[in-house]
Amino acid sequence: MGRSAVPRHFLAIDDLSAAEFEAVLDGAAAFERQLEGGERHAVLPERTLGMVFEKPSTRTRVSFETGMTQLGGHAIFLGPDDVGLGEREPLRDTARTLSRYVDCIVARLFDHAALDELAAHASVPVINGLTDDAHPCQALADLLTIREHAGFDASVAWIGDGNNVARSFALGAARVGLDCTVATPPGYGLGGDVLERAGEIGTAPATTDDPRAAAAGADVVYTDVWVSMGEEDDRERKRAAFEAGGFQVNEALLDPGTAVMHCLPARRGGEITDEILESERSLAFEQAENRLHTGKGLLAVLLGAL
Repeated sequence: MGRSAVPRHFLAIDDLSAAEFEAVLDGAAAFERQLEGGERHAVLPERTLGMVFEKPSTRTRVSFETGMTQLGGHAIFLGPDDVGLGEREPLRDTARTLSRYVDCIVARLFDHAALDELAAHASVPVINGLTDDAHPCQALADLLTIREHAGFDASVAWIGDGNNVARSFALGAARVGLDCTVATPPGYGLGGDVLERAGEIGTAPATTDDPRAAAAGADVVYTDVWVSMGEEDDRERKRAAFEAGGFQVNEALLDPGTAVMHCLPARRGGEITDEILESERSLAFEQAENRLHTGKGLLAVLLGAL
């Protein structure tokens, strides 16, 4: 299968131009309406998505597999035992081989450098399904959720760790012009590179180590786990720092009417209380659903169907 055009990869949230970003979100909203109305939208007939996963997944795997089916195509899941990235053969060989079989690759990996190498040698679009550095597919769903719930004039506070989800969300917020404040304990911030890049593409988020100050007046408060996959050895130290700083999202932290987001899975009683996650404030399951719609919008844009 020859590939003549240079592929359009999505490795970070700011890989999309402003026009492409809008096209993905608009396409996602249209696909959502069509799905709810029982309308078929098989815009990628006979296309195949290869899914290369080192990390376990619920939302990323199911949303992309389901989305590709609804778009008229097919998805093939390749777990660690199927591929053994960089072990059975060089990454460049895996990339070039898969490019001869499939039309697009979603990769969910630990090392972001491995994703960069995969994309460098692939002749089809490569999508970042998550790395330790970034989770841009989650940010797309987050931004669609905010657009549907409050609009991009809303103010949003991130309360918690400056992890891969936070970094991608901060860049996405800058892209759409969201008023964003990021509250993290000292030593757990986004990093100067993210703040600099956010300032280049829009407005960098305000930063603080005071979660109450960040949450005050916010339309939406967003949190995630304090300890991400691969950080289990730091669990106790991180938990102590976040608990001491008052970073749990609970009723006392929130203003009346503030909505709450969480990308899931959640540690109930840790970064968020069960009461809040199960309350009418919670948009967590709308976010989860929007992984399906934005995944379809992204695939359609990268593969030229939108």
